[in-house]
Amino acid sequence: MTERRQKFANLGPGLCFASPWVVGFVLLIVFPFLASLYWSFCQYDMVNPPRLVGTENYQRLFRELKTGEGFGKAVFNTAYFAVFSVPLSIALGLILAKFLSWKIRGQAIYRTIFFLPSIIPVVAASILWIWLLDPQDGMINYLLSFIGLGQQNWLNQSREAISVDNVKQIGQSIQTGGPLRVFGSKDGLVLISLWGVGNWIVIYLAALRDVPHHLYEAADIEGLGGLRKFWHITIPMLSPVIFFNLVMGLIKSVQTFTSIYIISEGTGAPNESLLVISLHLFVSAFSDLDMGYASAIAWLMFLGLAICTVLLFRTSRYWVHYRAGSV
Repeated sequence: MTERRQKFANLGPGLCFASPWVVGFVLLIVFPFLASLYWSFCQYDMVNPPRLVGTENYQRLFRELKTGEGFGKAVFNTAYFAVFSVPLSIALGLILAKFLSWKIRGQAIYRTIFFLPSIIPVVAASILWIWLLDPQDGMINYLLSFIGLGQQNWLNQSREAISVDNVKQIGQSIQTGGPLRVFGSKDGLVLISLWGVGNWIVIYLAALRDVPHHLYEAADIEGLGGLRKFWHITIPMLSPVIFFNLVMGLIKSVQTFTSIYIISEGTGAPNESLLVISLHLFVSAFSDLDMGYASAIAWLMFLGLAICTVLLFRTSRYWVHYRAGSV
């Protein structure tokens, strides 16, 4: 009985010390989480009390998915951005990390240079990229001119580089000798996302140091070249880190908001080609004052990310290789 009393006596001070976190968790996470679920079944303009309308908000979302308007267009834009930005970021970060792992003079300086862009504020970086991607005076178009590409409209053009219509237009431009314009706004957004791979480079550099050196020595004995060692040793040994970056990159790509809001001036322009899910949610909630519809968007986004994450974990057993005793 004495021991039980002592436990209860220690419970009070423990709860007092934990109360700031508990109160913050309930007010800032649990309550908004449950409130948004309730509002998703309501018509709520944040002025009048919420009014239950059943599944009308979800029915509207599925109709827009079917027609490709509103939420449907936002899903397509987000999927295009995620499909290209995440794999390219993973590949670029891994390749740069491999180069930066070489023992050369000035290694620390090179690592610092490649990491610096990831700590530049998003607002400043977005404004910088608006200038870099300017169709007339942007530096990116100036560099592309050296490889024979004409001026790209980038953020002023709603086309996608990977689309049937764009491939046809490229074919016509080649036949007629006209200007070859390939990239559009979403491609510019993908290019901007590659700016901040510095964080991933740091993770890859740490993982590269953990690859057993005797594997490379055995590969040297077998006569494997650098590319084969990279493909058969480095990538398999880094597959857990690649998997982690894949999951986190997917979540980050869906939640990207600030840069898109600045670049499109909060409208998803041009022609709603930059209207991603996060921006569509924000505009619906705080511009259109349709909080019920925005809450339904948030829940579908949450469920979509959860399903994609589960599928990634299911497929990871076929390509992610863990060292013995590391799991």
